[in-house]
Amino acid sequence: MPQTEPDPAPVPKGQPKPLTGDLSLEPWDFEALGPRHAKNPEANEHRLKTRRKLLAWAKAWVKAGPDPAFDVRTSIHNPHAFNGQKVDRLWAYITRTKAQKTALRKVLGRELAKDLDAAYRNAYLCVAIEHEALEVSLRIHPDGWYDGQNLLNRVKQEGARGLLELLNQLDGFTLRLHDWKGRWPLGSLSIDALEEVLRFYQPGELGWVVERRWPIPSDLAQRAALLEGDIAGTLQSEWERLVPLYRYVAWSETSDFLFSR
Repeated sequence: MPQTEPDPAPVPKGQPKPLTGDLSLEPWDFEALGPRHAKNPEANEHRLKTRRKLLAWAKAWVKAGPDPAFDVRTSIHNPHAFNGQKVDRLWAYITRTKAQKTALRKVLGRELAKDLDAAYRNAYLCVAIEHEALEVSLRIHPDGWYDGQNLLNRVKQEGARGLLELLNQLDGFTLRLHDWKGRWPLGSLSIDALEEVLRFYQPGELGWVVERRWPIPSDLAQRAALLEGDIAGTLQSEWERLVPLYRYVAWSETSDFLFSR
């Protein structure tokens, strides 16, 4: 099974350079993440190229998007203890900037803020690739409890209708908690269903995920035909749809609900 949540371990320092030139996807972007190659270091070169594509896409999207105040990081491409010696998923984290982390540190204090530098411990927007899928999502890892608590406190103070409106603008996406089997399709989510999800959501214990996934055929001919389309453009437009929800959920100086007021 592909990783459904980033591995809760520190990512080695340093990021590759974004790929330049042709950024279109090709069959090996997927094959290098499949069961035959996910544990094979000889596929590292292919996975590094894919990682650099994701980095280039994400940086371009941030630059061209409605809100450029994001930082971009990527997951590691080589088998390592961090990922269980298997790379079956690669992703770009699109998250708060260094300056925004500094502001949050002042709110949290030194002890609570010590792990902020890890991208997965912040609410983040994600573009990901697996052997048979592509994904755009907004994620709050359990270790990013402060963004999850910010979300719950905002709903408690303002009511759930504002969140419901944002979620139902995301038709085609689904909401889920961590690795639960339950999925809540967005676009027609009811207030009762949302309030039920919020009752079960526990920051620090469960992840919060709003995602859209596209299945990619394993048949190489079918895959090649699919890749001829503007996949990057589709992913970018769906990523942009998530930005208002991110701004609602994630702690910021304009969305400051972390501690009860």
